Amino acid sequence: MAKYLKSGKSADFLFEADQKVQEVVRGILADIRTRGDEAVRELSVKFDNWNPDSFKLSEDQISEIIASLPQQTIDDLKFAQDQVRHFAEVQKAALQDVEVETLPGVILGHKNLPVNSVGCYVPGGRYPMIASAHMSVLTASVAGVKRIIASTPPINGELPRETIAAMHFGGADEIHIIGGVQAIARMALGTETLEPVDMLVGPGNAYVAEAKRQLFGQVGIDLLAGPTEVLIVADDSADAEMVATDLLGQAEHGPTSPAVLITTSEQLARDTETEIGRQLETLPTADIAGVAWRDYGQIILVADHQEALVEADKVASEHVQILTADDDFFLNNMTNYGALFLGPRTNVAYGDKVIGTNHTLPTKLAARYTGGLWVGKFIKTVTYQRVLTDEASAMIGEYCSRLCEYERFMAHKAQADLRVKRYS
Repeated sequence: MAKYLKSGKSADFLFEADQKVQEVVRGILADIRTRGDEAVRELSVKFDNWNPDSFKLSEDQISEIIASLPQQTIDDLKFAQDQVRHFAEVQKAALQDVEVETLPGVILGHKNLPVNSVGCYVPGGRYPMIASAHMSVLTASVAGVKRIIASTPPINGELPRETIAAMHFGGADEIHIIGGVQAIARMALGTETLEPVDMLVGPGNAYVAEAKRQLFGQVGIDLLAGPTEVLIVADDSADAEMVATDLLGQAEHGPTSPAVLITTSEQLARDTETEIGRQLETLPTADIAGVAWRDYGQIILVADHQEALVEADKVASEHVQILTADDDFFLNNMTNYGALFLGPRTNVAYGDKVIGTNHTLPTKLAARYTGGLWVGKFIKTVTYQRVLTDEASAMIGEYCSRLCEYERFMAHKAQADLRVKRYS
């Protein structure tokens, strides 16, 4: 039976925190619905001390920003985008239109159509999340989205130059410098200065995720990607330095980022705790990572790989790193995860920044029922039908008439009966 050597915040604490976030976001959205740009601007000043003449960057501004970057930075951004683009193109190629004659004279098919407009949120705040531009803007572009709005907050009152360049290289039609719930609401609801989009994508903090949740239905969303999560599954073939490094590598995202270790080795568990303490003494982001580990870190001791698998699927983490003597066991059997990182030669940072898979992934147990953002999220699979012959229409109509009558849908029945009468 699994044994918790370290536990994070209780479920009751997390529920109460979520309730507070919901209340705050509900008020912000109501204000923006009522007052539009006026409310957006007040919120931007309040939260980011940001009050430009226009939130939208001009083409000249974008060109100046890109020209100010070192060539190495531009080359690095383009290398990362090449990897993301290539994998997204391979994924898109797997989506095929179909058409089949299911009965003589009856044609059914589906088409894959991109969403018309998307709002891509790229987080900033504590860190400029440059890579999120690749994951949302670029992937939407590969999908064929016609109108891509990209929005990111200023960083300490400054334009995030690298993020803006990544948005531009990724294919953004418009780049707006505004963050938080106000950015999400502005794109979804529309204001005097911005037409609303059909879909919102991108990660963010708990408030951004909650805004997407409350706006879902009025617009589509990719998923509720809140504070980042990492789970490492390790046995005695792993070493504490790597486990600790990789746990803290995600814990530094924010003070509410869960970092979990499931291990078959009590010695590794103890050594990892010691190593985390040692690394926190010198880690530049220890003020964040240390709080996340203290409040949300967990260590779960299990008997064997099978029990580790069971516990890992319960955690259903956004990122799952496997450091065991039999990594393929987890690849072949694990079902609940956002992205899987197999073996010591890869890590979550590779997936976050450059390797090519998408880093916008399900959190808060959502991996039980959805995968992460990918090119297919921007594409609607829509169906069509065509009946080619009188005989086929009359034959289907007879079945339809009876089935409608069973359900007491008499106007539906009339549609079928008309075809039977006309085409028999």
